Parts: sequence; C-alpha cells; structure tokens
Amino acid sequence: MSQLRHLVSRRDFLAAAAAGGALIMFHPFSARAQVNQAHLRIMETTDIHVNVLPYDYYADKPNDTMGLSRTASLIEAVRKEATNAMLIDNGDLLQGNPMGDYIAYEKGMKDGDLHPVMKGMNLLGYECSTLGNHEFNYGLSFMDKVLAGANFPFVCANLIRGTELAANPRDDKLYLKPYVILDRKIKDGSGAEQPIRIGIIGFVPPQIMVWDLKNLEGNVKTRDIVESAKAWVPQMKEEGADIVIALSHSGIDVKQGDMMENASFFVAGIEGIDAVFTGHQHLVFPGKKDFQSLEAVDAAKGTLQGKPAVMAGFWGSHMGLIDLLLERDGSTWKIVSATSEARPIFERVDKANKPTVADDQRIVDALKLDHEATLAYVRRPVGKTSAPLYSYFALVADDSSVQIVSQAQTWYLKDILKNTEWKDLPLLSAAAPFKAGGRNGADYYTDVPVGDIAIKNVADLYLYPNTVRAVEITGAEVKEWLEMSAGIFNRIEPGKADQALINTDFPSYNFDVIDGVTYRIDLSQPPKYDPKGGLANAGSNRIIELMFDRKLIDPAQKFVVATNNYRAGGGGNFPEINASKVIYEAPDTNRDVIVRYIISKGTINPSADANWSFAPLPGSSVVFETGAKAKEFIAQVTSLKIEPAGEGEAGFSKYRITL
Repeated sequence: MSQLRHLVSRRDFLAAAAAGGALIMFHPFSARAQVNQAHLRIMETTDIHVNVLPYDYYADKPNDTMGLSRTASLIEAVRKEATNAMLIDNGDLLQGNPMGDYIAYEKGMKDGDLHPVMKGMNLLGYECSTLGNHEFNYGLSFMDKVLAGANFPFVCANLIRGTELAANPRDDKLYLKPYVILDRKIKDGSGAEQPIRIGIIGFVPPQIMVWDLKNLEGNVKTRDIVESAKAWVPQMKEEGADIVIALSHSGIDVKQGDMMENASFFVAGIEGIDAVFTGHQHLVFPGKKDFQSLEAVDAAKGTLQGKPAVMAGFWGSHMGLIDLLLERDGSTWKIVSATSEARPIFERVDKANKPTVADDQRIVDALKLDHEATLAYVRRPVGKTSAPLYSYFALVADDSSVQIVSQAQTWYLKDILKNTEWKDLPLLSAAAPFKAGGRNGADYYTDVPVGDIAIKNVADLYLYPNTVRAVEITGAEVKEWLEMSAGIFNRIEPGKADQALINTDFPSYNFDVIDGVTYRIDLSQPPKYDPKGGLANAGSNRIIELMFDRKLIDPAQKFVVATNNYRAGGGGNFPEINASKVIYEAPDTNRDVIVRYIISKGTINPSADANWSFAPLPGSSVVFETGAKAKEFIAQVTSLKIEPAGEGEAGFSKYRITL
C-alpha cells in the first residue's frame, strides 16, 4: 500500500497560499486533525498540452507562465509539508505545442518508446489520469503507445470500444477502465495509519466523435458524461470506495443538455461523488475572474452544487488543490469539510510575468534531448515572407495570419478539384485566427517578421493537426456561416461611445473569415446565433452587402468552401455545416498544406485583402483588448479608424475603433 502525505501547520498553510495562490477559505481543522480524523490533500494538473518545460516553441524563447517542470515545484512543496497527499491529472496531455508535433510526425512512437510527457509525469508520481479530447488528435494507435509508457492508470467511463452502445452503460465495452479504486493508508491526527479506499473515475467530452471523426469513426463511440457517471458511481460505492473523485475533462456550464461538452457542474450533483477535478476550458476555479454569478457555483470557495471542485488553468500555469478533512465513521470515511484553491506558478509584477517557483531539475534533465530535437525541428526554414504575419487585430480587421491559411487552402484544392464534377464551382476558403482574443494570455498572438519562415512559424499560424476538407454549400449557407462567425461581436448601440466589442464567451477559433466573397458586418443588429450555435435572433441580419464577383450573392448558387475536418464535421455547430456537405476529405493536414504552399512559392505575400469590414455606425465607438505588441502594427491597419485607449489587465492593451 502506498503512503500518502499531509499538511499539518496552519502557519505554513497560510504562508503557502500567500506565496502560491489565492486561499479560498480556512477551516480550524486545517491546523490539526483529531484522533479519528485525517487530512487528504489532492493535487491536480490539467491541460498540459505537451508544455512540460517553460519554453514557448512558437516564439522560440522561455516563458514563465507555463511548464510542468515549474508546477512540479508546487507539487513537491505540498508533499514536503503534508502527511497525506496524492497527485492526479485531468487530461489533454499529448497535443498542443511543436514538441507534440515533432514526436508524432517526425520522430514517431515505436512500441516501448517513452513520450516526453510521460517522462515528466512518471518522475512526479501521479496516481491516475483521464483522457482529454486532444489525446485523439494523432490517432488511437499513437495514443495507446504513449499511454503504455505511464506508470499510473488512465481511466475513462464514457469511451466505448466499437460502434455499439449497450442498453445499460455498465455493459459497455469500454476502451479503458471506467475507474480505479486505490487502496491506500493515511495517517490520522494521532499519527496512526488507517486504511482508505479512494475511487477515481474519468470522463472525456463526447464531442471527440465530431472533432476527431477521421481518427475515431468505426473504432469507438462516446456516451453522455452524466449518464455514465450515474451508472458507474454506485458500483464504485458497492465495491467499497470510501470517497469518489471525478476526473472530468469537461468544463463548467449550468445549462443542462444531452451530451454536454462542459458537464462538470452536473457531475458534481451526482450522489456519491465527493470532489470534482475539472479542466478543458483553460480557466481557473476557484478565483475572482471566471465563473462568477452562476447559480450553485461558488467561485470564491470553489464549490459546484456544494461539492469541492478545482480547475487548474492550462499548460501547467496552476496546480489545483483540494484539501479534505476526513472523519472515520465506523468502517468508512466521510468528508467533514474542504477547501479548494488554484496555485499559480507566476505572478504579475510591474507589468511583467515573474515566476514564483523554480524548475524541478529532474524533469529538465530528463527532457534535454527532446527539447534540443524540438528546437532543431521548429527552426527549420521552409521559405520567406515579404509581409509580416501577426494576429493582434485579427478579430477586428482582415488579417495576414488568416489570409495565408486561406491562400494555401485555395491553392491546394484548386489543383485537386480541377478534374472533378466540382471544377466549375467557385472556390472559397474559410479560416479563423487561432491565436487571438486573449484566451491564453497577452502574449498568445502570432507574430512572424518579414524574412525566413520556419516550421515553428507555420505551427504558430495553424495550431492544430487538422486535415483539409472541402464542402459544397449554397450562397444562403455562406451567409449563415458568416452570421455564426459574427456572433463573436456584442451588439453595439448607435451613438454610444466605448462599448465592449468582443463577446469573450465566443472562441476566436470559431471566428471564420471566408475569402472569395466580400461583406460587411452590421453591429447594430443582435447576433443571429449564440456562441454554441443556437438560434438566438431569427430575424437578425448582421451580414450585409455579401458579394461574389462584385455582385450580390445568389442564395441558390453553389460554392465549394475549403475548410478543416473540425468545421466540416460540425465542430462549432455552424448552421447546416456538417459531414453531409463534405465532398472531399484530404489526407494532408492544413499545416502541411501551408508548408508546401510556402515551399512552392519561395516567397509569399500574405497581405490581407480587406474583404470584410464593419458597417458604419455614426457617433459610435467600440473598445477591445489585444497584446501589447499590437502598437508596432497599428499603422498597417488602414481599413479602420483605430487608436490606443489605455492599458488593459494582465498585460493587455486597449484600443478604440470609431465606427
């Protein structure tokens, strides 16, 4: 049986919170457990995305806001001060930076190979992990080889092997174990060791069957998270689990529905689940910013429906921590009280990110060769650009970082379709800015100067290993596609100054710009669709003056649109865009197509063609936030009347647009 560890000092508890993160609440029991009581401290990492080291391979420089090697120092600090402690992970480990791509595409995974992520995690002594949606991006075989190198179990209760769901979820042929029950010993307040059985169950977003259809179709299926939890948790209790922990790679949303992507709130409401470790949304819980004013969500204390919960940011930015006071109740344990917190690895000091912890040198040393190989990989030049590529203004004006993606997609498909039945249809291209909107911090923007373009720059332009798709749609469907995209903007009141432009609930990767047509966006109209694709205002028409070949678009005319497998498969819930519209499934990734396009051209000129803009609204102005380096490029944004409007929070800068 493994020995767990625990914090004993109130003074150390408070000092650690002051140094590492926001202390949510302090109970008197934190100072001392009684004879029949014990503390259990459960630490979480989530959404590491291969960021094991504090290095931004896109920018090719160190970054103090990321790195499991930094989070490891927080983990070890808790272990040193605790008597009973355990470490779990919440998924999204294998994809998300160029090291992941290098291993998947360049080096490969042979049987017996140890992935860099597993090298780091094995050193830290994890008890368990679950699967995130990005585990499937490189295919099931790759994932299986990586997971085989873990010296801890992976669990997932809603991923089914094959194509058939059983009538009863307990009869499903699951891809992994739905849960584990760990037999451990913990020390109580007297120092005596007591046995405890800790159940851990895991869940993945069911939407992987849309997002990674090409890798999963015919091989696996998914079941609703809440349905799966309700089926399996009673069995865990029947098998003697004293406490049950949910590893929910799923965010927090209080609007219930079937096959929810973000179901952790409702997982917390299931009888028998004692604590919820959540993730997926790249946010922080508990805290003062995210998930405020939601019913039955206490963002200060860190509870969902009264159960302790935590979400530990992304890329190792935070360590999640739930501290349970357990009391012996006959032959089992019950939870008397709990605290929850998310401890950061950095802080903002004088407008800069300052690390609060050092690296765990064991991890740095273990990944030395992987780091050096990744650097060589990302620095390999493939061509040149005659114009800078940046995404600081990608949400407010046509943008070079999006333009190059559409140019490459059009170039690629034009040749492929030239001898098909679609050769005479107009070819359009849809692309979105992945690094924009501030979801992952004020430095998270594309910025490629004039000159050489290396693989790291292409990976920076196109973050995900999507593959090219072509869909056939009508002019009317082109308009609805753009109406959905325009949902990223708030409704603007004519004649009013400095209104917030961007709806921060709308992810930038769903802000598709369609090249090959021209259009304007009327911000005085309400969004036609909400961020999840639901019809919000049926009579709204934000997209105006939509033109093809300098004429108003014919709603009945047919078009081919170049896009990716995520969007073509229904990702983002764009109206009428789904697998039924696909006419071509390319074997090539969008990134590879961009690389081949640049190589074929030698030197590219990705200057934006200003094919979209905002309709004028006299007397109105809007404000938005972007990265601080945007000031270097503001003069190049000639399609807007734009000016600085002060400093934002956390390193962002504000800008004003006069409409």
